[in-house]
Amino acid sequence: MSKRRDPNYQVVFAPHPYPTDKPIVFLSGTIHYPPATDWRVHLQSSLFHLPITLLNPVRPDWDSSWKEDINFPPFKEQVNWELGGMEASDVLAVYFGSNTEAPITLMELGLAAGKQGKRVVVACVDGYKKKGNVQVACEKYGIEVVRDEVELARAVLVKLRELGVEGA
Repeated sequence: MSKRRDPNYQVVFAPHPYPTDKPIVFLSGTIHYPPATDWRVHLQSSLFHLPITLLNPVRPDWDSSWKEDINFPPFKEQVNWELGGMEASDVLAVYFGSNTEAPITLMELGLAAGKQGKRVVVACVDGYKKKGNVQVACEKYGIEVVRDEVELARAVLVKLRELGVEGA
């Protein structure tokens, strides 16, 4: 039996407002560019049958020439959206892909790691340059680490089940 899209399932991209009346999963991690597989797309297709909101910080209108400075309004709006989304989330799904440093993802993991009650799960693939650092930090703070986006989707489902999300 195939799963059907839940009518309350929603993906919200930065910098759009998002509802807070249902469970929120924030997608933190490496941005893949074609032809690489986008881990976020895999999570979206694995969770569409649930009454949840996925917060995807990838911004379709992002311009790489934008200045990363607090005084540049679009940049500040993006960072504030991400920080607010992480704080509002019930589950933080973090992905570290290979061949990347992912400094923002490391910062986001660090911000969430020590927070009591925050449900965090991390995928750290072979080839990620700072995998050892991620593993040690996650071990210290009791955060589950998995190998890839398939295991990440399964782990997020477990966290949502723990929250009592119907269908997880």
